[in-house]
Amino acid sequence: MTTLDALRAAVPAEGWLGEAVERVAGEPAAIGRLFPAAGRRVGRAELADVPGWSADEAARAQLLAALPADRVGAEVEGLYRYGDAAEKRAVLKSLPLLPLQDEGVPLLLDAIRTNDTRLVAAALGPYARHLDDAAWRQAVLKCVFMGVPLSTVDGLDERADAELATMLGGLVEERRAAGRDMAPDALALLDRLKGL
Repeated sequence: MTTLDALRAAVPAEGWLGEAVERVAGEPAAIGRLFPAAGRRVGRAELADVPGWSADEAARAQLLAALPADRVGAEVEGLYRYGDAAEKRAVLKSLPLLPLQDEGVPLLLDAIRTNDTRLVAAALGPYARHLDDAAWRQAVLKCVFMGVPLSTVDGLDERADAELATMLGGLVEERRAAGRDMAPDALALLDRLKGL
């Protein structure tokens, strides 16, 4: 799992970001103005040292981590609800790095209901361990249906069970009956789950 230290090393809190982090720590409401500005201020380049993260996502994670613990839940919800797709992805990716229990689960459920493959993939990162089994299985099936690579599903091998195998087998039969192919990673998962 990605750590805040890795994100800080890749995108140091200097210049604008350093000032923004200090501002959020002292004035939590300032995050509402600073969070959307991160993409313009630090750029959106993919980070070579932190695969799967971009510079703006790393900056946004640092802003969220600067919030006082008692403000994290409320601020995260507002930033997600009113943010654009990039801001929502940053919130979802940052959830496991924040002092939250299961307060972020409604955000995951919202992301999983979208048709944005990037949001669905971000929702199935490490924080998805907070999803109950039924919601998690449905999210995995949605990945298969949307063509989201199953490699993005954190903890897939540990959490996959006989119920997921049954559901996935049903989806394979439906797709074959409709003359559609099934993603190779979904077929490979089904093979691994046989016998559960």
